[in-house]
Amino acid sequence: MKQVNKVAIIGTGLIGASWTAFFLNKGFQVNAFDPAPDAEVNLNNRVRTYLLDLFELNEEKNTSSDAYISDTLKNLTFFNHLADAVIDADFIQENGPERIDLKKDLYTQLTQNCPKDTIIASSSSGLKISDIQNDCLYPERIVLGHPFNPPHLLPLVEIIGGEKTEQNYIQDAFEFYKLLGKKPILIQKEVKGHVANRLQSAIWREAFYLVSEGVCSAEDIDTAITNGPGLRWAIFGPYLNMQLANQHGFTAAMHHLGEPMSEWWADMKPYTLSEEKIDMLNAETQKFIQKLGDKNLQTLRDQALIKTLKMRKALDLP
Repeated sequence: MKQVNKVAIIGTGLIGASWTAFFLNKGFQVNAFDPAPDAEVNLNNRVRTYLLDLFELNEEKNTSSDAYISDTLKNLTFFNHLADAVIDADFIQENGPERIDLKKDLYTQLTQNCPKDTIIASSSSGLKISDIQNDCLYPERIVLGHPFNPPHLLPLVEIIGGEKTEQNYIQDAFEFYKLLGKKPILIQKEVKGHVANRLQSAIWREAFYLVSEGVCSAEDIDTAITNGPGLRWAIFGPYLNMQLANQHGFTAAMHHLGEPMSEWWADMKPYTLSEEKIDMLNAETQKFIQKLGDKNLQTLRDQALIKTLKMRKALDLP
């Protein structure tokens, strides 16, 4: 892979701004573009907040947070035209709207204006790269680089190519993210929603079903996750947790739990969201939020993520 000095961020909403802070923190020159009104102002405000997170996570001791942010922001340039933002980019992280028609038009413009050997990584949470790259110049360098929100903190990046992507670009993207401290995974087959979103979607499906059926409240669901499996999942994933579920390892645990789990799966009914169900689930969620009082949930989440990430690093967890 060619040396990367300048990264272009296309689309600077919550995900794009988070990526911007991440790449700035790693010392890259960052070009940013977003056609939305006030995009530049919103980007700067968000990046400042995210850089404070990274300052705390990295436990910077040789400078003040104000000096760190001021120096880091010198490497950020916002452009009013997409072509100007990507013309000399060594790597592009795209974060546009999750609509295939808009993605296709955007990638036609990107590939017409950026260097032909620059990797373009999409943050798309569900669209397939094969559907995006059909009408592009040099489609072989277009890959999925899907983060988990917020990407300036969460290490996961899902990587996969489309039908026209060449393997060397997929591998280059994997090595690039890994070099920056991310935890990339290589997906071998394109599926809607990729991997991590499908996993959490399966949990959300049952969480919504249980509340819709009056089995428990939204608060009960969140308590069950955060005080049960969620604590274990912050340390090990489903496979290593199953290994630890029985003193004799994975196979013994599966023989013990396999039959009841199969019965639970069979009992899980088909579930489709409707406007009525969404209204009901929202009312349950708002009831929970009101009970929590005047708390900034995003700040609480990010502060907890920082402490958890420090714990994982200290214990050298996989």
